[in-house]
Amino acid sequence: MVINPPEYINKIKPYKAGKPIEELEREYGVKNAVKLASNENPLGPSPYALKAIEKSLLKLHRYPDSGGYELRKKLSDKLEISMENIVTGNGSDDIIALLCKAFLKEGRKVIMPDPGFLMYEISTLSEGGIPVKIPLKDFCIDLDKIADSADEKTALIFITNPNNPTGSFITKDSLEAFLEKIPENIIVAVDEAYMEFADEPYNSHLLMDRYKNIVSMRTFSKAYGLAGLRIGYGLMPSYIAEILNKIRQPFNTSSSAQLGAAAALDDSDFLSRTRKLISGEKKFLKNALKEFGFNVYDTQANFIFAGIDQSADEIYEKLLYKGVIARSMSAYGYPQHLRFTIGLEEENRLLIKSLKEVL
Repeated sequence: MVINPPEYINKIKPYKAGKPIEELEREYGVKNAVKLASNENPLGPSPYALKAIEKSLLKLHRYPDSGGYELRKKLSDKLEISMENIVTGNGSDDIIALLCKAFLKEGRKVIMPDPGFLMYEISTLSEGGIPVKIPLKDFCIDLDKIADSADEKTALIFITNPNNPTGSFITKDSLEAFLEKIPENIIVAVDEAYMEFADEPYNSHLLMDRYKNIVSMRTFSKAYGLAGLRIGYGLMPSYIAEILNKIRQPFNTSSSAQLGAAAALDDSDFLSRTRKLISGEKKFLKNALKEFGFNVYDTQANFIFAGIDQSADEIYEKLLYKGVIARSMSAYGYPQHLRFTIGLEEENRLLIKSLKEVL
């Protein structure tokens, strides 16, 4: 006898992560591989975080603080927001899943950009919701089309800013104009995983005083270099936070993750060095890619989205033999586009050298 899940679970396509360096070196026999596929911080983790994590290891026999007090207090002070408006999660993915779990039921709709972060669709389908995918317009999120698509069955809207995979940016004025069009009974979740890399970053959670349906999501995986710890957070009206805290796992973030993230918030020098590196290397990579004939799009994230009149999958595969992991965008509906994470100077030079050999 086979026990089958609900049909909406069968519709889910598993998330396919970027190829790990260890896997590439094992399967292809290459050494000193470079990963420019998952938008990780090329500088590594914050040194402040490492010290805090090392100290936390002495208490691994104890359960974590379920409420994440120290991290939430640090975020509260830094972002000028009440602790009751903060929910920590096992990465910002956890906040996405909690929102869907709390506010969806079978048949309710969730609007999302297409292409977009795959966890929006996976979390929606996991709760029996209906994903409503709105195509990008000129490789940017089409806020007008999203607003026009909202109806009485819509429960959630996901917006990514800066957008992944294209790197496009929504200004504060544009976001406010969009929120004016959305009924208050529809939650607008703004995924700001890459906001720290924007030319003029802003805190969308400050709009909470005017809009009681906005949720801002951030992560420590990118700018702070803590992807392996899986730690993120959501900023939201207290009534939404109260609901999410009812259904989240009591220990959804580890002690090391909480303390490491809290320490990283104090490491302003590391964040500054990260932003400076990404800004400088972004200019180099964009110019180099254009010389190869790539159509390079403006980006305010730590990656570059680029198109070329060739198969992205073939370029991706050839780069693997050179020890370079990029990201083909064919799974996102762009078979002639790739996404390149901005790495260290030597990593980016290796990418350009390898592209010259395979194109």
